[in-house]
Amino acid sequence: MSDTTPVLLTGLAPVSRADARVLILGSMPGAASLAAARYYAHPANAFWPLLAGAFGEALPDGYRARCAWLNRHRVALWDVVQRCVRPGSLDTAIRPDSVVANDIAAFLRAHRAVTHLFFNGSAAERLFQRHLGADPEIARRALCYVRLPSSSPAHAALSRERKQEAWRSVAVQLR
Repeated sequence: MSDTTPVLLTGLAPVSRADARVLILGSMPGAASLAAARYYAHPANAFWPLLAGAFGEALPDGYRARCAWLNRHRVALWDVVQRCVRPGSLDTAIRPDSVVANDIAAFLRAHRAVTHLFFNGSAAERLFQRHLGADPEIARRALCYVRLPSSSPAHAALSRERKQEAWRSVAVQLR
C-alpha cells in the first residue's frame, strides 16, 4: 500500500546580491531542483542556456559559478511560491489552496535597485497576480512586469529560437 499523504514542498532561497536590478521569478522549483537544492537543475530545462544566450555569453560550468554569474549581471532569481502541495513537477499540479507566497515585498525593500520583474512563464505570472498582485507595497514600486516564455520543456509551443528572442529582454534592461 502506498502513502498518498500530500507532501508540503518548500522552495529555495533567492539568488541575489543587494544591487540586483532585475528579478526573475519562477513558480516553484521542480522535483529535480528541490532534490539538488539548485534552481533549474533538470537538464531539459532551458533556463540557464536561455539566460546565457540573452547576454551573448558562454554558460559558466557549475551551479556556484552560475549563481556568481547572475550576481555579476545584477540579476536576482527566486520563485513566487514559498510552500505548496504539488505532486510531481508541473505547475498545473500545484494545489491552489496550499500556496504560501514568498515575501516579495521584503525582497524588494532589501533590493531597491530592482526595476523589472521577469516571470519565467505564465504560471509564475498568474501565481504572482493571485497572491501578491494586490500588495500595496509592491504596487508603489511602479515596477515593469515582463512575462517570458517558460524555460520548461513542458512549454513546447515556442521554438528555442523564439524563446531566446524573448529572453534577450532581460539583458536589454541591464544595459
